[in-house]
Amino acid sequence: MRGKGEGAILRVPADKTKPLKFWEARLELPSHDGTRRRKVIRRKNKTELVAELTRMRGDLEHRGDLPTSTQSTEQWFAYWLETVVAKEVRPNTLDQYRRTIRNHVIPAIGKVKIDKLSPTHMRRVHETIIEKGLSPTTAALAHRTMSASFKIAVREGRIGRNPAELVNAPRKAKPKLEALDLPEAVRMIEHSLTYPMGARWATFLLTGARRGEILGLEWDRVTDQLDLSWQLIRIKLTDTDGVPDVPADYEYRHLTGGLYLTRPKSDKGWRIIPLVDPLRAILERHRETSPPNPYGLVFARPNGRPYAPDVESVAWRHALTAAGIDKDVRLHDARHTTVDLLYEAGVPEDIIGEIIGHSVRTTTRGYKTPQNRARLLAAMEQFSTQFTLPTTRTPEIGA
Repeated sequence: MRGKGEGAILRVPADKTKPLKFWEARLELPSHDGTRRRKVIRRKNKTELVAELTRMRGDLEHRGDLPTSTQSTEQWFAYWLETVVAKEVRPNTLDQYRRTIRNHVIPAIGKVKIDKLSPTHMRRVHETIIEKGLSPTTAALAHRTMSASFKIAVREGRIGRNPAELVNAPRKAKPKLEALDLPEAVRMIEHSLTYPMGARWATFLLTGARRGEILGLEWDRVTDQLDLSWQLIRIKLTDTDGVPDVPADYEYRHLTGGLYLTRPKSDKGWRIIPLVDPLRAILERHRETSPPNPYGLVFARPNGRPYAPDVESVAWRHALTAAGIDKDVRLHDARHTTVDLLYEAGVPEDIIGEIIGHSVRTTTRGYKTPQNRARLLAAMEQFSTQFTLPTTRTPEIGA
């Protein structure tokens, strides 16, 4: 086998008694997975072939690799997802990449050879998504996913340039966010207290915490404050129960099936919120009336199993309807409600950022210092004075 950069020039057909079809050169390339890789060049004119071979040898020496036309776009994405991405990103990000590629990219350009991709193919993906009736935001997400993938393809020598960088990404659609106003929030909280486990809805609205943070909240992290240092998420099952396919530095605790407790993706998401009334009284009453579960979770199903995040979003919409609220408010939008009401209560913007974990509608700056706890406590008390709920005080949590 020839070494990297070596090539051979062949006449096709080799029999000189037969008419010449073309000249062919084969340039040996580095192997990525143990299989042989070659770049095949064909020209009618031998002089042109030699010149092209010389040029490619120079490129190979400079870049360390050259793209080949042996891999389809679909094959490349399969390799990228499992070999590169799965070892570098969080499970939810990996799942988003997979769905975007499976639903939008592969149907549009999956059969195209990766080295044949052009700006036209990128636009085809954009247009296909829009024609499905989906938003430009979805098209922009697909564009970012392709760009990230092809950046690695360039680095590995699969293609010469990133085709996604040759065309502008679609503009994101301006989000239409729905949020509950104060009377609606109070109505939702009052309604939530009329049925078992409904306290979780009140906790969403009175903290602005994320879905996974509330569903993954454990009793040993509830004192005079809420420690939001873990969140519950679903991770794709593997052959080994309780051992997910995640990066080596990914911190997790297995609960059951595909449900795990994981750390927030950034230090800013790891925060502590003072626990004040009415939420304190709501959680105290919830603790007395809810059965224990083997995971120590604040909120669990009657059978003791954790609430699945995806199922919880559907349950939230049903709860809104049952409360007589006719608004298209996603569970995540409860955070927007909390931010709006924090502003209405006059809470400083930097403290809003600290409570929420990051900005939601405006850019806020949070900070974490021991002396900031007094400001956080004052802010939560200021915020909570807007709510007057029919709750009954019971012995303090942890007493």
